[in-house]
Amino acid sequence: MIEVSGIRVPLSQLDGTDAREQAVVRRALARRLHVRPEELSRVTRRKRSIDARKKGDIQLIFTLRAELAGGAQAEKTLLAGLASKREAGSVRVVEAVDKDFPQPLACASHDQVPIVVVGAGCAGLFCALSLARAGLEPLLVERGDDAARRSRVVRHHNETGEFDPESNIQFGVGGAGTFSDGKLQTGTKSPFHRLVLKTFANAGAQQRILWDAKPHIGSDVLPEVVTRIVEMIEEAGGSVRCRCRLVDLDVSGGRVRAVTLRSEDPETGTVTEERVPCSRVVLACGHSARDVFELLSQRGVPMKRKTFAMGVRIEHLQVNIDRALYGPAAGNPALGAAPYSLAVHLPSGRSAFSFCMCPGGYVVSAASEPGGVVTNGMSYSDRAGENANSGLLANVFPEDLPGDDVLEGVKLQRACERAAFEAGGGSFVAPAQLVGDFLHSRPSSAGGDVKPTYPRGVTWGDISRCLPSYVTETLRAAIPEMGRKLRGFDRPDAVLTGVETRSSSPVRVTRGDNLQSVGVRGLWPVGEGAGYAGGIMSAAADGLRVAEAVVADVTEELGA
Repeated sequence: MIEVSGIRVPLSQLDGTDAREQAVVRRALARRLHVRPEELSRVTRRKRSIDARKKGDIQLIFTLRAELAGGAQAEKTLLAGLASKREAGSVRVVEAVDKDFPQPLACASHDQVPIVVVGAGCAGLFCALSLARAGLEPLLVERGDDAARRSRVVRHHNETGEFDPESNIQFGVGGAGTFSDGKLQTGTKSPFHRLVLKTFANAGAQQRILWDAKPHIGSDVLPEVVTRIVEMIEEAGGSVRCRCRLVDLDVSGGRVRAVTLRSEDPETGTVTEERVPCSRVVLACGHSARDVFELLSQRGVPMKRKTFAMGVRIEHLQVNIDRALYGPAAGNPALGAAPYSLAVHLPSGRSAFSFCMCPGGYVVSAASEPGGVVTNGMSYSDRAGENANSGLLANVFPEDLPGDDVLEGVKLQRACERAAFEAGGGSFVAPAQLVGDFLHSRPSSAGGDVKPTYPRGVTWGDISRCLPSYVTETLRAAIPEMGRKLRGFDRPDAVLTGVETRSSSPVRVTRGDNLQSVGVRGLWPVGEGAGYAGGIMSAAADGLRVAEAVVADVTEELGA
């Protein structure tokens, strides 16, 4: 098989259909290899990205893999011939080599004391799946609902304001990522990434995630995908319990002894509590499980403060973002809704940045506690919404926080969320302000062309009352700078909706080189909640990495 990178296709040759794209890239590849298209028995896309630096000449760049009709010998002959020509340019032609991504290791039978995985977000799901395929029969517990029921609960909250603190956009199978567009791009590198993408694709996600440079699944598709991953875990021998919450952790003698789980029947309301003896617990609770952080603090599990971020959601008309990034090509179906990523470093030493940008998306109600408003963003798979939205955040550093309580960041998040609830007027209505008014430190009394998409509605006013002054001052200084980087970002009619406080965990559950807690043997902190990931891909990869370490630990113990 041959791999060719750097194949450029002018946007003018595409019409947005997959069939047209496949035909065009096949012809472009044949020209580059100096063969007829019919000599290519198979062509697959490995990567697809957009080069929009020249808005009058936007091009798509592909990495392709091809098999020749003549087989391996014909491919070797072709590669040798191309090498002898020493052709210049950015196109690279090589023999395709598949790097083996890590597979779950088989483990000898163990003592049947369950390995408990707490939390069915991406870290917990992928960790449990790997452990199950290794033969360790993990018990995965999730405080929220399965994906189908959770979707109904979220919809009911959006429509009525009624709130379930155990099942919402933060809690439930799939974790917070299920309702945040399902973006799979990441700035981290891991040998597990390809395995994660293939698992999602095998679970029902669109095949394009395997080659798109900025892949996403969509919050309309993700519930079915994570449901299928749960089925994979059970098929491999694991057990999954929803509406089952960790309420106590026995770590006497410096190691895990047992967990106490509280289960609730959502139909009858019946609550049962059970002490489960175990020697290994994977803690994948997510960044919003504040009661778990409090439990860990009470039990003396080492944690420390870490930098996190807070701010607002900013909304623009997607058509304006498209024009700013794609110029005359805006609206071309081969491009889709344009994404952006912005960061500004200010003379004050502080920075502001966009986060979880959702093209053609919606601002969502993401609270996990009564009496607090939290915002996040999501897109559906087609990204066809009228607005673009993104988190607009500034860092909160440990030194910004008073005292020495490791949970001081949690207290700050909660205070901002309650202030937003009060500013919205209750019932999870959110406070909102126009960018023009925010920049001039005056309250807003009405909206403009950009209609807020937050489902519970907004109350216009002064959003700066809900955030620390160092956050709002940073955002005020950064927005005009971002407008210079992306034309129209600082438009006066753009909408700010608050508050966004859950971009990452304010604490880190410290772990050593063996990935176990530095103070408790058998406790494996993992993912975003533990402070070791920042998004679906990095959380899933961290879950797989920890699963590998757990398998090695069990194997070593059995061999001792």
